[in-house]
Amino acid sequence: MQQTEHYNAIASESSAVPTLLCGHCRSTLSRSRIFRNEEMQSHGGHCQTLALCSADDCGALNCCDAALARLDDPDELFSKAS
Repeated sequence: MQQTEHYNAIASESSAVPTLLCGHCRSTLSRSRIFRNEEMQSHGGHCQTLALCSADDCGALNCCDAALARLDDPDELFSKAS
C-alpha cells in the first residue's frame, strides 16, 4: 500500500476573498476540491477538512483545519467562487 504524504494548507493573507493555498506547491486550492473528512478517515483521520491540489505536477493531499481556523469566516470560503 502506498503511503500518502499530507501537507498543511495555508490561508492566503493577500487575498480579498478567503483563499487556501497548497502546502506543497502554493497553488490555489479549488473550492470544488475541498471536502469534509467524513467518509475518508483513512486519508487523514486527524484532519476534519481535506483538499486535493489540482496543479498539474502536484496533486498533494492537504489538511485545511489550521488554515480554516485562521480565517474570520471559514464558511465564506465555500460560498464564494474559486
